[in-house]
Amino acid sequence: MRFSRRFVLTAATAMVLGGGVTAASAATTASPDSSLWKRTELYFGTSKPNGGEVTDKEFADFSAKDITPRFPDGFTQFAATGQWRSGSGAITKERSIVLVVLYPPTNQHANADLEEIRTDYKHLFDQESVLRTDSTARVSF
Repeated sequence: MRFSRRFVLTAATAMVLGGGVTAASAATTASPDSSLWKRTELYFGTSKPNGGEVTDKEFADFSAKDITPRFPDGFTQFAATGQWRSGSGAITKERSIVLVVLYPPTNQHANADLEEIRTDYKHLFDQESVLRTDSTARVSF
């Protein structure tokens, strides 16, 4: 998969400004019972190659079948909009759904589970890719 420089720079800037500020703030105000966990974000595009888009019901069904069983302790998802350049060079503007999963570094199945979620979504909805970002976060419950 080929990403444009602008896309990579935009994603990197968002991570630095968004994630970096949060991580720095958390580090200086961390409660004594906080710990470092892994944070993964998955970006699911909803435009279908042959027209139309993944509906809210289709994504809810996918979430219930593919995400919840793998991360039953919880996750966050929210709607977003964006654009990306496909392998063919076409620019697609689309509605997206962002999934945020926080999990302890001792979770030995998380990486495989996240990759299965990406693979299942790409196959089910004929998607070229599902963007994944990984970072760490200081968490406290």
